[in-house]
Amino acid sequence: MIAHIPLMIIPFILYNLGLAGLIGAEAGDPWANELLSVSMMSGGIWTMTSGDLLIVIALAILFIEILKATRTSNASVVDHLLSAFVFVAFLVEFLLVAGAAHSVFFILMMITLVDLLAGFSVSIRSAGRDVSIG
Repeated sequence: MIAHIPLMIIPFILYNLGLAGLIGAEAGDPWANELLSVSMMSGGIWTMTSGDLLIVIALAILFIEILKATRTSNASVVDHLLSAFVFVAFLVEFLLVAGAAHSVFFILMMITLVDLLAGFSVSIRSAGRDVSIG
């Protein structure tokens, strides 16, 4: 049962914890906090903010979700339905919550949409291979 929980709920929860002040408790934008700064050989400085880190985490989770979508079982319909609910939660929060009107949240929402569409696409593609007319 736990294997069917959409992992994209993790970035959703982390973002909302940041809005609540539990992550990045400094005043202002919790996703603009600089976490890492590296001087490059070119002379430029590369910085990673907490928002950038959250997007990287979401991309890693997207990879795992796409791997999960390749499983063929009767429960894959439940997986797709739960992924759709997570995307709808992102969309509703983006439209209705002022703190979600942020580029980090929008990118997370788009990653969730890619997860949803990739899950359906992989399932449809693999289901087409399973059907044999003969």
